Amino acid sequence: MKEFEDKFSELQADMISICMEYIEDRADKVYVYASCEGNITSSKFFYLINNKYVKCHKVNDALGDGDERYDVSPNRMLMVLNIINEDIEKVENLCKEYEREMPTEMKLIYNVQSGKFKAEYNYDLVYTNDDVKTANHIADEWFEEVKINNL
Repeated sequence: MKEFEDKFSELQADMISICMEYIEDRADKVYVYASCEGNITSSKFFYLINNKYVKCHKVNDALGDGDERYDVSPNRMLMVLNIINEDIEKVENLCKEYEREMPTEMKLIYNVQSGKFKAEYNYDLVYTNDDVKTANHIADEWFEEVKINNL
């Protein structure tokens, strides 16, 4: 039991860690959306920087004058997404190994200042049973929810 939880936590921590590396540890909060539904694995990440909620490709918009710019090159962004997706697949394998139900959705929030970590899990189908929505739609909806509610 403890071993499963430890490994599960390590994989979540790795998702947060790579997102922190992307912005050189300069954020107030880190948000990761991780999805695994059917044979679709998907992820997105965004930040709270200087009291502004920004998607990963827009992090420089949150900086003040004179702040060092972030490297938001497509290659760096893709590297982060690939690592998160690999971690999602590792979570799926871990759940199979320990005969646990795999979450279809994980919403991770890391508060950099306090070190507090919050995770929400969903086990129901979120988008594969919808004719229109994709994982990207759901991740974008969460981004808007976070902004509106200051999560």
